Amino acid sequence: MRYELTDHEWAAIRPMLPNKPRGVPRVNDRRVLNGIFWVLRSGAPRRDLPENYGPYTTCYNRFVRWRRAGNFPSPKPSRLLAPYRAHFRVCLPII
Repeated sequence: MRYELTDHEWAAIRPMLPNKPRGVPRVNDRRVLNGIFWVLRSGAPRRDLPENYGPYTTCYNRFVRWRRAGNFPSPKPSRLLAPYRAHFRVCLPII
């Protein structure tokens, strides 16, 4: 699809994601990350997330958790997206 990560991009990003096992088995990180990028790139409300990315609440909760861990910008550049900023064209606020 339009906003999906390629296998090469996923191989580079995967080791940077936090991977703490919890009581419930995790939803596919790649699918969730693709959903997060879909919302960021499309500018659509998270409730409009297509079903193939899973529940929008899962993508939102994971984004919030990863943002708190420093993987996504808020508003400083993130360590996860730094190598891929130009490729993904994620709009970051300019300070």
